[in-house]
Amino acid sequence: MSLNERQLHILNWVQQCDLLLVEDMVERFNVSSQTIRKDINQLAEKHLVRRQHGGIAPVSTAENLPFANRQFLNSDAKQKIAQQVAQAIPNGASVFLGIGTTVEYVAKTLLNHQALQVFTNNLTVATLFANRQDIPVRLTAGRMRHRHCDLVGSDAIESMRKYVFDYGILGCGGLHERYGILDFDPDEANLSRVLIEQSRHVLLVADQHKWGRKASACVTSFAAVEALYTDVISVEQRQLLMQQGVDIVLSEECIRHA
Repeated sequence: MSLNERQLHILNWVQQCDLLLVEDMVERFNVSSQTIRKDINQLAEKHLVRRQHGGIAPVSTAENLPFANRQFLNSDAKQKIAQQVAQAIPNGASVFLGIGTTVEYVAKTLLNHQALQVFTNNLTVATLFANRQDIPVRLTAGRMRHRHCDLVGSDAIESMRKYVFDYGILGCGGLHERYGILDFDPDEANLSRVLIEQSRHVLLVADQHKWGRKASACVTSFAAVEALYTDVISVEQRQLLMQQGVDIVLSEECIRHA
């Protein structure tokens, strides 16, 4: 995906807004309105944002961006988060790797583990382990979502209920102080809840940009997960999670103050 760094920042920013104004982007990035409008045109042509009068809006609150377009968002942060998660998972564990691009980064860091048992509904994750013939990989059944490279639906859930996993690696569409963990549609949310139910340890992976994203399907409260692995967190967010018994693992020691 040929987006420059500013366009990637804009794409992250708009996911947290109902309307992102041109004038706000001009001020934040210290560039001309003409430059911002060129960025908007490129993002709109790729169907990553919707043009609105005076600015842009997210494409949808009911569906996430396509998997291929999300892979490069916050890639450095996702890689560092994944490295922390890999340190928590011992050799010989059974691991369910769920939906999302951050989960894909976790899968890459697990390639050097030994004697893992991998379960997933994430087709990209399954492919990553193709050259590790010593690591058994079990895919769920289910309906394939072409845009997101995963399997969802009742068949996927039925497949998951046949097992109990040592570790469930949970991605998400958004995080909200009041509503907890969010996804973009009920299929994602349903599958995430089963992942939580069937895992002895649930590790939530989400970078800072997931807070405030306009995902609309509720998954569960933060109390349902053991730990959040992230890059940056505010003092208020940290207090909220600790009150619900969630451990916080930062890829870098960075707590944002209001």
